[in-house]
Amino acid sequence: MSEHTMQFMPGAGFRARARAAVDNPALRRSFRAAMDFLIAKRSAQFDDPLELETLRTLGEQIRQYNLGKLPELLEQLEARLTGNGIQVHWAETPDEANAIILGICKAHSAKLMVKGKSMVSEEIELNHACAAAGIEAMESDMGEYIVQLAGEKPSHIIMPAIHKTKEEIAHLFHDKVDGVAYTDNVDELIQIGRRVLREKFLVADIGLSGVNFAVAETGTLCLVENEGNGRLSTTAPPVHIAITGIEKVVEKLAHVPPLLSLLTRSATGQNISTYFNMISGARRPGEKDGPHEVHLVLLDNGRTQAYADEQLRTTLQCIRCGACMNHCPVYTRIGGHAYGTTYPGPIGKIVSPHLLGLEATATLTTASSLCGACGEVCPVKIPIPDLLMRLRSEAFSAPHDDPRLRGQGAARSRLMSGVWQIWARIYRSPTLYGITSWLASRFNCLTPSRQGPWTAVRTPLKPAPKRLRDLLKEKA
Repeated sequence: MSEHTMQFMPGAGFRARARAAVDNPALRRSFRAAMDFLIAKRSAQFDDPLELETLRTLGEQIRQYNLGKLPELLEQLEARLTGNGIQVHWAETPDEANAIILGICKAHSAKLMVKGKSMVSEEIELNHACAAAGIEAMESDMGEYIVQLAGEKPSHIIMPAIHKTKEEIAHLFHDKVDGVAYTDNVDELIQIGRRVLREKFLVADIGLSGVNFAVAETGTLCLVENEGNGRLSTTAPPVHIAITGIEKVVEKLAHVPPLLSLLTRSATGQNISTYFNMISGARRPGEKDGPHEVHLVLLDNGRTQAYADEQLRTTLQCIRCGACMNHCPVYTRIGGHAYGTTYPGPIGKIVSPHLLGLEATATLTTASSLCGACGEVCPVKIPIPDLLMRLRSEAFSAPHDDPRLRGQGAARSRLMSGVWQIWARIYRSPTLYGITSWLASRFNCLTPSRQGPWTAVRTPLKPAPKRLRDLLKEKA
């Protein structure tokens, strides 16, 4: 399969997109109300601080334990799944993953794929690859279905259409779905979507889903959802394809309940999700439902790069709950589309450099106030602010012969490097520091009123007319 163009928006345009979002009062009100609602729901679920911290520590330990054994657990998972009759495929890049999935579709002469929610399928841009191959890929998650109709990407990893108002969705359904009259009644809109989607489940050739947890000891694929579309897309079509990142594996079934509790309560403020699917094989003789064939695609796409570094490995602890986005002061003001990447918000800023390289994402590493809210609410204690600082350092430092990250040094500027070298030399020398500070205080009237990004939101920096040492001398 030839390499296709990824549809993410370049990081260089982040500032313009963020400014446009901030200048949209309706979008800001919508996001602020939605985030406040989700924050309140999460807070109500974790009303005991001691229980929360105990559970977060347990979740962190489970994820670190499994990541520490990741290579052997992946081998064990493959062996168990194969023994259960599930075909396992390995993909290093998005193109390889798309080629595998399209190959399965071709083998079954598939024309229609119905998809349960899967951020990894968004990551590899499967819908674009299917369209190029003449296969209809239809989203069955209601939020994903809405953004697909609109020709957009999800703006949140848990609630893809959170940026849409009910009036916008009403117009969208009226314009895009045949025979639908305009209505902004939420219940009626949901029923319209369900009616369209249920017809697709009955005739789809392929069902595709993501995976929340893959259990190595039993060869079980766990899928968390609320709408039932995940269960339908994995059982109604004759072929089920699951796709997930290699980091989602856990060793034991006993590791799943604590992570599930953290996931649902952190993501949507639910004590437990409506559906929890456990898939351990295809339909067996005598069973009345389920697919005749099940495949799992395990995707790398930069994850081994993060895994190879002890600090960056903590990025892979993520269970995709979205809590960091809901509490981020930047995300709540600009929404997900401004980032231009599959995974927006704080988690996106530390995941995307591994998926796309620092050349495309260096700007995102600085799109943070470093307030620490993301790290404080992360259910598995990913030190997101520390990782952002590390990635900033990698993006702006001098390139190495053997860079630890793709695109390392991509944001480095010779001018800025020269300025900081001069600054360092001045501050290392008491004599040079004294001369420089004297000149700056005496000629402060020459300070420019515009000082780049600093003065975009702040008053100009201007040296005081007298240095501290001068004031002390006057008092002596």
